[in-house]
Amino acid sequence: MKIFLPLILFPSVALADDAVIEAAEARASGNDWTFSVTLSHGDTGWDDYADGWRVVDSDGTELGLRVLYHPHVEEQPFTRSLGGVSIPDGIETVFIEARTTVNGWGATRFPVSLK
Repeated sequence: MKIFLPLILFPSVALADDAVIEAAEARASGNDWTFSVTLSHGDTGWDDYADGWRVVDSDGTELGLRVLYHPHVEEQPFTRSLGGVSIPDGIETVFIEARTTVNGWGATRFPVSLK
């Protein structure tokens, strides 16, 4: 005999997607760096949107954070920049990570060469 449990016993989990880092570039600006990052995400409005990206080193130490203060429903993909990022001596590659209001920081790290 087959038993079918009502679906209400298993709450559905929202299957929100991570933001996708489409491209990133770094430019030296004096002693600091400026990063331009292009993201895409299925922003639906204030409840689910890409709300930031950050520059981290290989250990995950945050070197710079760009907060995105509103959804980009009609602007996909979109590019935003962050200047004044100080990179410690000896680091030749950093990584970009993206964040959404639903999932938090995504698992993908986008490498950016500083050479």
